[in-house]
Amino acid sequence: MKNSKTLIILAFIAIYFIWGSTYLFNKIAVTELPPFFLASIRFFVAGILMSGLALLSKQKLAISKKQLSNSVIAAFFFMVYGNGVFVWALKFVDSGFGALLASTQPLFVLFLLKLIDRKPFQKKSLIGVALGMIGMYLLVSQVELRTSEGSLLGIFMILTCVLSWSYGSVFVSKADLPKSFMVSTGYQMLAASFILFIVSISLNEQWSSPLTWSTNVQISMLILIVFGGIFAFTAFNYLLKVVSPEKVSTSAYVNPVIALFMGWYFLDEVLSTQSVIASIVLLTGVYFITSRKRK
Repeated sequence: MKNSKTLIILAFIAIYFIWGSTYLFNKIAVTELPPFFLASIRFFVAGILMSGLALLSKQKLAISKKQLSNSVIAAFFFMVYGNGVFVWALKFVDSGFGALLASTQPLFVLFLLKLIDRKPFQKKSLIGVALGMIGMYLLVSQVELRTSEGSLLGIFMILTCVLSWSYGSVFVSKADLPKSFMVSTGYQMLAASFILFIVSISLNEQWSSPLTWSTNVQISMLILIVFGGIFAFTAFNYLLKVVSPEKVSTSAYVNPVIALFMGWYFLDEVLSTQSVIASIVLLTGVYFITSRKRK
């Protein structure tokens, strides 16, 4: 089943649509919970569940020292910085706007592959990059978004998170990690949870019992753990091994559109005409990146 077309399609659906909804649920949760506490709890529970599922399916949890160190490195780039700091930045920007900023990931991946592997840009890749940059300009040039309090800091930090996630994607595609995607994901989540716990304690974040959370936050955390964590992240790790990282990174184009409309519908976030146009331009870039010939 490793290279099953059906499995690949289902994995893409998971990272496109499930992850697209996580921006909304992270935004709901971070309005009530400290960001690094939120991320630590989320990945700890998801990591335990993932490891438990691996054991139930009779997969060995034993890994080499190299695989363990690579799992910790991947956890940092993906979940500690790429996700933990991103959730913190959502305190300053709308969920849909943050998701659209994250859509620059394919551009980062292409440039990183150019620097690391000396991969030349193909014509379709260049068109995709150009469309991405145009879409980004249309997005951040909106005065009403850039002038809100703390938004510039939020924008800058989100872009550094995108860089972290992009490098992690390239790293995982080459690194020695457990062959089982469930085992690999479980170790990454538990490692990230521990690091995020240290960060949260260091920042003196206030911890609280799930029983004291509002119903909306409890539901959001459940969805983030089960769907956003277990299903989508396992699909993400699987895709990084069977297709090119540039194609996997195209989820950053689809996620924002899902997030944009969910934020508008559920949180009454502003959905400007310019944001819609920017979304269309960014999505058009998906075709040019995914349809390029892989050398």
